[in-house]
Amino acid sequence: MVTKEKKDDPEVLLSMEQAEKHFHGVHALKGVSITLRRGTVHAICGENGAGKSTLMKILMGDYQADAGNMYLKGQPVLFQSPRQALAAGIAIIEQELTPIHDMTIAENIFLGREPLYAGLFVNYGELNRKAGEILARIKVQLDPNRKMKTLSVAELQMVEIAKALSYHSEILIMDEPTSALGEKETDILFGIIAELKRQGTGIFYISHRMKEIFRIADEITILRDGEYICTKPASELDQDSLVSLMISRKLEGQYVKENTPTSTPLLSVRDLHRKNRHQPISLDLHRGEILGIYGLVGAGRSEFLESVFGVERPDGGEILINNRTLRIRSPYDAIQNGMAFVTEDRKGSGLALILSVKDNSSLASMRKSYRGVLINRKKESQDVQRAIDFFRIKTPSERQLVRNLSGGNQQKVVLGRWLLTTPSVLLMDEPTRGIDVGAKREIYKFISDFTRQGNGVILVSSELPEIMGMSDRILVFKNHALSGEIARKDASEEILMQMAT
Repeated sequence: MVTKEKKDDPEVLLSMEQAEKHFHGVHALKGVSITLRRGTVHAICGENGAGKSTLMKILMGDYQADAGNMYLKGQPVLFQSPRQALAAGIAIIEQELTPIHDMTIAENIFLGREPLYAGLFVNYGELNRKAGEILARIKVQLDPNRKMKTLSVAELQMVEIAKALSYHSEILIMDEPTSALGEKETDILFGIIAELKRQGTGIFYISHRMKEIFRIADEITILRDGEYICTKPASELDQDSLVSLMISRKLEGQYVKENTPTSTPLLSVRDLHRKNRHQPISLDLHRGEILGIYGLVGAGRSEFLESVFGVERPDGGEILINNRTLRIRSPYDAIQNGMAFVTEDRKGSGLALILSVKDNSSLASMRKSYRGVLINRKKESQDVQRAIDFFRIKTPSERQLVRNLSGGNQQKVVLGRWLLTTPSVLLMDEPTRGIDVGAKREIYKFISDFTRQGNGVILVSSELPEIMGMSDRILVFKNHALSGEIARKDASEEILMQMAT
C-alpha cells in the first residue's frame, strides 16, 4: 500500500481524483473523480461498459490506476491487492458470485479468517456460531453447515452479503446486490443499509434498477463510456433525467411490446413435477405469446424451467409442442425439439467464460456447421457474425474472450447462441438481471419481435414492472406450486404480491 501527502476532511471516507485506466489500447476510465462521505449511499450509474466495475476494481486493489490519486480518510493510498483494501476497511459485494461450492456457508463467509484452537485447528463450533449470528442479522434462515453447491442463486447472494458484513468495514461496495433477490430479500437488505448508514458506514452502490437508486441513494455519479459526467444529489434527479445523462440519447418507452398472442397452443405442460423442487404444474404457452411467471425467491420458478428443458428430469408429467408429446431427457432433446433456455446465472451456467465470443455463440448450433465429420469454419464464423450484428454485441472481434465483455454484452452472446438454433419456444429466467436500461430495451425488442413471428416466450422475472410491462398473461408461483393466473390488463403490483405471498 503506497501513500503520499495527506488531505483533511473528517466527513470524507474515500475520494478518487482524475482516475485513468487503459486496457490494450481501450480507454476504460477517463478522468473519473468521486467522493464517498460517512453515513451515505453513493450510487454509481452508467450503461454496461461505462467503467463502473473498472472503478470498483481499482478501489479494491484488483487493478491499479494508470493515473490519478486516491485518498482514504485523508491519507493517499494505492492498493496493490484486495487483501490490502480489506485490511484498510473496504469490502465488496460483487455482482458475479465466486463461491467455493464444496465448502459450507460458514467456511465461505470466514475463508482465511477461521477461528482456531491453539492457533492450529479450526474451531468449527465457533465458526458456525459466528456465521449464524451474521445470517440472523440479515434475517436469512440457512444452516451454516450447508454446502454452497446446494444453494439457489438468491441464497448465494445473501451469503455474499453476509460475508461482506463480516469484515465490519467502514466502506462497503455493493455491485448489483439485489440482482438475484426478490422483493422480500431486497427490503431486508435495504433495512441493513439504513442501519449501516446510522453507524457511519459509507456505501458505493451500483444498480441498474432505477427504483432502488432513488429509494436509497444520497448522491449519484454518472459515468458514460469511461468518462465522468457529473455528480448530483439524488433529490435533484428523476428517472428520465438520470437515464438521459447515462445514455446521451433518447430512449423511447422502456418496454417494447408489439406482439399479438393467439389462442393456438405452442407448448403445453401437464402435471409436470419434481420431488422437493416443484409441485405438479400445468400450463399452455400460445403462439405469439409472452407468458410471465412471477413469484418470490425460492417459489420454484427456475426449477420448473429446468424440468421443462431437461436440465433435471421430472418425476412425472407430460410436455407437448404443437400437440405432440415429447420425451425430454436432456437439454439436447429440448434443443432438437425447438426449445432454448436463457438461464438465471449467465456466468455459472450460461457462458464458458474462458472461451471466445465465437465459441460461446456456436456451442448450441455446432451441428449445423458440420461438413461431413469436419466443421465448416467459414459457415460457423458467418453464423456467429450474424448473431453479433443482430444483437449489436460490442466486441473487438469474435475471438474476444467472453469474460472481457460487459454484463449486457455477455447476455447478448447468450441470446445470440440460442438465436442460431432457430427455436420456437424460448424459456427466459431473469434475462435482464444486472444489465443497463439500454441493453434491457434491446432484449425487450428481441422478445417482442421473436413472438411476433409466431413463437412463444416464457419469461421469469423478479421485477414486477418488467413482468407487467412485457407479459400477456402472468402465472404466479408460491411454495413450489402454481398459485394463480391473471391477465395483463388486470394485474397490479399489489395483486401480484398478494398472490405470491
